[in-house]
Amino acid sequence: MRTIHALPADPRAAAALRSWADGSDAYLDVVRLDLSEADLSGADFAMGLLCEAVLRRTKLIGADLYRAHLEGAVLDEADLTDACLVKAVLDEGSMRGTVLRGANLGSAELFSVDARSADFTSARLNGASLCEVQLQGADLTDASVRETSLRAAVLDARTVVRGMAGTLFGSAVVAYDGGRRELAGGDLEQWLSARGARVRVLEPRGRRGFPAG
Repeated sequence: MRTIHALPADPRAAAALRSWADGSDAYLDVVRLDLSEADLSGADFAMGLLCEAVLRRTKLIGADLYRAHLEGAVLDEADLTDACLVKAVLDEGSMRGTVLRGANLGSAELFSVDARSADFTSARLNGASLCEVQLQGADLTDASVRETSLRAAVLDARTVVRGMAGTLFGSAVVAYDGGRRELAGGDLEQWLSARGARVRVLEPRGRRGFPAG
């Protein structure tokens, strides 16, 4: 769908969206543009280029971002409820306070992402790679993880994992007032279980903590 409910204030970003909406451009290209506070709910941005775009408080409810490139994008407080982010690349982006309720992040790549206080309630993270992701204060209630990869993802006492279910590879760093502790295998499984998760931590099968194949 190429409907735009509300354009951003930035004129360059608005022009790029208009060009995409009228069919002049096959794929969205808003690299380094500011789309803050626009309403792009339901839009089809599959394979779009949104690298280093600013989408602060942007509405992307139900948007299709399949295989979209969002490296370095700022999605702070954006609303991606029920959005499709399957195979999207979000490396080194900022997702502080981002709402991802019911979103599908299957096989998405999140390397060095700041997702503090993000809402992943009922999100699908199956096959996703969450490496060095900051999840302090994030809400993963009822999130689905199936062969999801962690590598030094940071959790803390405020991270909610109640109802999170599935399987994980890798390890996590739990931050405390007095420092940090890396947990893997049974120790990570126990930490998650004590907080209401139903997750099994699998033995690594591939290089760098990623499942082989």
